[in-house]
Amino acid sequence: MKKILSFTGVLFLLVTLFSISPREISAGELCFLCSSGSSCQQCRSNSGKDTQADRKTCEQRGCKVSGTSSCSTAANVKVCR
Repeated sequence: MKKILSFTGVLFLLVTLFSISPREISAGELCFLCSSGSSCQQCRSNSGKDTQADRKTCEQRGCKVSGTSSCSTAANVKVCR
């Protein structure tokens, strides 16, 4: 009986792990870092790539782009909207 319960538990765990997409596991989105004097700290790239159009959009939102990074999930990081 213990073997059946253990097998069922492991099977449930594996199904759960494989049903979560990699995008949900990691914060793989691309963000532009905003320099000091900007109205925010990060600005998300709409296309997920470092394009001139995305940089311009972020600049219009008040971000002085200083680089790129993956997007932070911290609550205290202000993201341009």
